[in-house]
Amino acid sequence: MKKIFTLVAVAAVSLLTAFQAHAQFGIVGGLTSSSTSVEKVESSSISLYHAGVTYKSDLGAGFAIQPSLLYQVKGATLNNISSETTSDDFKLKTGFIEMPVSFQWGPDLLAFRPYVFVEPFIGYALTSTGQGSGTEGEKFEAWLDDAHNHFEYGFGVGGGLEIAQHVQLSVQWFNNLGKVFDSASADAEAKSVAENVKNFKGIKFSLAILF
Repeated sequence: MKKIFTLVAVAAVSLLTAFQAHAQFGIVGGLTSSSTSVEKVESSSISLYHAGVTYKSDLGAGFAIQPSLLYQVKGATLNNISSETTSDDFKLKTGFIEMPVSFQWGPDLLAFRPYVFVEPFIGYALTSTGQGSGTEGEKFEAWLDDAHNHFEYGFGVGGGLEIAQHVQLSVQWFNNLGKVFDSASADAEAKSVAENVKNFKGIKFSLAILF
């Protein structure tokens, strides 16, 4: 039994050492273009940003795992949110501390490595800001912080190109799961809109530098 434990320990240390030998820290940032699904209200996308740190570990056979820690800003523009006028708009921006984990596969072509990936993520809203026009837009600003769901989760899929093992360019489609707002916290006049704001979704363009 002691020999078995010794062999398992040696194997675990060897595996950890192998992962560390093919691991890289890095920084990542880019453009986030997001929107939200809304019933009975027009919406449009808004271009924001994300930035943070990342850690890539090669697993062999073209596979890699790459968790990151990001400050991710998502949002949307809600148009004509009042039923009485067409002039009331609301621009929503939410900053999340987010942890995505990218599961990648791609062949190593020496100088280049094209890859595809799937990326689940979780996050927590740190900031919620809004800019409204018209009476209804101003009302949205008043209850924004209280009505926002702080916890987020979702997934993304995409592809990228790694250059010389140190530069990554990637594009990703992502989709948050769950609603943006807790409509129970909204006042009566804003509740009908809050109930119909579904989630954030969009496209991310990222540049990562690995060391």
